[in-house]
Amino acid sequence: MKLLSSRRRGKIAYADEYTFRVQLPRQLTGPLIQVAKRLLMAHVVLFVAVITVYLDRDGYTDNAGDGITLLESLYYVTVSLSTTGYGDIYPSSETARLLTTFVITPLRILFLIILVGTSLEVLTERTRQQWRLSHWRSVVRDHTVIVGFGTKGRTAAETLLTAGATKEQIVVVDPSAKVIDAANADGFAGVVGDATRSSVLERARLDRARQIVIATQRDDTAVLVTLTARQINKQLNVVASVREEENVPLLKQSGADSVITSSGAAGRLLGLSLISPSAGHVMEDLIQQGEGLTLAERPVTKAEAGRSPRECPELVLSVIRGHRLLHFDDPDAAVLQPQDRVVIIRRAFEEQPKPKLRRSSGEDDTGELRTPPKMQPAKRDWQAPRDDLGQ
Repeated sequence: MKLLSSRRRGKIAYADEYTFRVQLPRQLTGPLIQVAKRLLMAHVVLFVAVITVYLDRDGYTDNAGDGITLLESLYYVTVSLSTTGYGDIYPSSETARLLTTFVITPLRILFLIILVGTSLEVLTERTRQQWRLSHWRSVVRDHTVIVGFGTKGRTAAETLLTAGATKEQIVVVDPSAKVIDAANADGFAGVVGDATRSSVLERARLDRARQIVIATQRDDTAVLVTLTARQINKQLNVVASVREEENVPLLKQSGADSVITSSGAAGRLLGLSLISPSAGHVMEDLIQQGEGLTLAERPVTKAEAGRSPRECPELVLSVIRGHRLLHFDDPDAAVLQPQDRVVIIRRAFEEQPKPKLRRSSGEDDTGELRTPPKMQPAKRDWQAPRDDLGQ
């Protein structure tokens, strides 16, 4: 497998200008709506000032020494708020002067802020974004980092959301600024940069993350991202996607806990659909989270402990015991233990409480979810195979 070429390194150097960019989701409004809002606020300020002056019209005098009308109140407020001030109308009573000092003057300042709001908005927005970014860096933890927000990365994010995760728990990393803008529009925080660089992953706070999904377009990039991620966070749960099945051992040696062969999985599903269209439909239904039948993992309840997996209300496919993954027909999985977890098939629309993974002995149970341990399938005797249906 080839590593990064010189052209690839050139692209990394070009992407350095985006390396320090962390973008948080925000609501975007069109320019016409922004202009309409400013005009509305300006008219509200003008209306409040006119009403204030007109209610105390006896305290204002024009050059002829007469009182002022509603039209003259509007004229006085207009020239006052625009700081023109011709002096043909002026406050003559103490009450009018107090109103001009403590009401008209603040309204004049507010009116000017609205008029020059474009420049101030840039400064305000920059300050607000810096504050939001600083706050986000200090509070984000136990999140999921998705590297690559193409078809695979976006589908992975949708599956996490369907499983109960929130958009605040997902951070997207991609070298394309347009892709990160699209992720922001969907409500995800994003980092623009090449995930093979540790500085980019550090800005995604990978050191505090619970897991990472590597959905890059190239297998060599996936290897480098896996090595970089494992160097930053040793306890991280790493799930990677590759195109070629021959690169799976390399990904696992690099530190990936789970490796999915995208092209191989699609090919197997295509072949199964040719052999048995109904079986292919069932498999496609199972891998679509939130629709029809779905796969789920939960701890064994107290009522199920000591019983057979067949006695569970749902269909049990596998039993997770410590670091081992036991198939439902394995003799070691004949009796469920209190510390076991089970992989089941259930209907997607059923309301299920969010399971809290059990902590190992000696750890304080703070109620926080814990990353499942790395699992290895139990060794089976292939010389004397058992019936896969357990009959």
